[in-house]
Amino acid sequence: MKTANKYTRRYFMPPFPCMDWASKEYVEKPPMWCSVDLRDGNQALIIPMSLEEKLEFFQQLVDVGFKEIEIGFPAASDTEYEFCRALIERNLIPDDVSVQVLTQSREHIIKKTFEALDGCKNAIVHLYNSTSVAQREQVFRKSKEEIIEIAVTGAKMLNEYKAKTPGNFRFEYSPESFTGTEPEFAMEICNKVIDIWQPTPDNKVIINLPVTVAESMSHVYAQQVEYMCKTLHSRENVIVSLHPHNDRGCAVADTELGLLAGADRVEGTLFGNGERTGNVDIITLALNMYSHGVEPGLDFTNLPDITEVYERLTGMHVYERMPYSGRLVFAAFSGSHQDAIAKGMRWRSECDPEHWNVPYLPIDPRDLGREYEGDVIRINSQSGKGGIGYLMEQNYGISMPPKMREHFGYIVKGISDRQHKELMPSEIYTVFEEKYLNRDGDIRFISAHYTQGELISAVVKVEINGGERTFTGSGNGRLDAVSDALKNGMGIEYSIATFAQNAMEQSSKSKAASYIGISLPDGSVSWGAGINTDIIVSSIHALISAINNAKIV
Repeated sequence: MKTANKYTRRYFMPPFPCMDWASKEYVEKPPMWCSVDLRDGNQALIIPMSLEEKLEFFQQLVDVGFKEIEIGFPAASDTEYEFCRALIERNLIPDDVSVQVLTQSREHIIKKTFEALDGCKNAIVHLYNSTSVAQREQVFRKSKEEIIEIAVTGAKMLNEYKAKTPGNFRFEYSPESFTGTEPEFAMEICNKVIDIWQPTPDNKVIINLPVTVAESMSHVYAQQVEYMCKTLHSRENVIVSLHPHNDRGCAVADTELGLLAGADRVEGTLFGNGERTGNVDIITLALNMYSHGVEPGLDFTNLPDITEVYERLTGMHVYERMPYSGRLVFAAFSGSHQDAIAKGMRWRSECDPEHWNVPYLPIDPRDLGREYEGDVIRINSQSGKGGIGYLMEQNYGISMPPKMREHFGYIVKGISDRQHKELMPSEIYTVFEEKYLNRDGDIRFISAHYTQGELISAVVKVEINGGERTFTGSGNGRLDAVSDALKNGMGIEYSIATFAQNAMEQSSKSKAASYIGISLPDGSVSWGAGINTDIIVSSIHALISAINNAKIV
């Protein structure tokens, strides 16, 4: 990279410092949201959506809660025009939703735009022309005065066509390539348009400040936005809108700082779809606010379904690590992360705190329609005992004691490592069954009968290598008596080092899970588990499974 000196900054700082935004901590209220998925997003697709696909996508946007939806450039093509007409003629636009259409400052285009909107109850007509130094010099080869004249002419024509077209029409103006425009010139041209449109409290206009191509760090854009907010005419009747693109990977930061700088509205797309690196991702913006306790005004409580519709209609793929919406964004593979999440979730269940504060999870996945099981704890060779244990507990009600959980964790990680794959919860439970649960081997439990005396006596019937045997023993409890009978009858040595139980469901007919670790003469520990509706039977199964695993018969 030895040619960096061929580049220089292509942006302009305001003529005076505009840093009020820097004293604000976070975005305290949601902006007005405008989806441009059906225009910016659609034009960036390899295969643009068909009419019926656009109609389904429009309904998805309405369901999410957008009140302003840019639907295209109806004068640009028959497809765009027909889509606009279909929405109107099929009465698919709710009364509280405004559709937004784009137009250039040319009369035949403006005329066709208003024809496309005939019969529309609420619409925003979006006028734009490029104002940056690069566009003025290289593309249009026009002076500042000529660029202003383009905007002024278009603004006047919008007034004329609005006057003779039934409907509720609002206006928007964008100095395209705003970030490459001198702020004083952007302010001048926007004020010329505002003066022509004469906004009022009941008829506000939108001034949109697009990051058509990202040119600077986000704090520069914030100062540019703040400068415009401080210098626009009739500011109280102007809605300042942001439209960032993601060329520098800063679209979300640009937007958040732009909102701190005084903007009122955001244009963006679901999942950040759009030209080049895309538009700003409205899902990320909205859920960033949500994570600060701010209700964003958009409904992403079923984000997996929204993702499915988006991918099906656009042919695009939501990246697995896309904030909030990606398949893996809540997944923890690291053992230490899994352990912290598991302990955090247990702490929540114990303490019932008012606010969410689980380690490694910025928001509750269930708020987005995601599940902890299979979404949060993901098991591979990097996983730890805490995560594996939590998954077993949440999915299957299996709450192993710590030492057994550690033993099981090594088994599972070893399998994942050898197979070079992630293990699904069902596969992990199968491993648990095969290694510990009601494990038949040399010994199979048949029955046990007890007599209460100073100690409890047990008569235990088992099958050993195909033949039935009956043993007797005694102890302080039933399990102790069965263990004594087995040791005496088979002449084996061990001691019960760990014994734990838990109810797998909260009901009178629930099954009980028992876990036993037996210490062997060589110092090793063998583990077993049992599940049964009878808690004593489950513990006997666990003991015999541990003995079978020890291979001491």
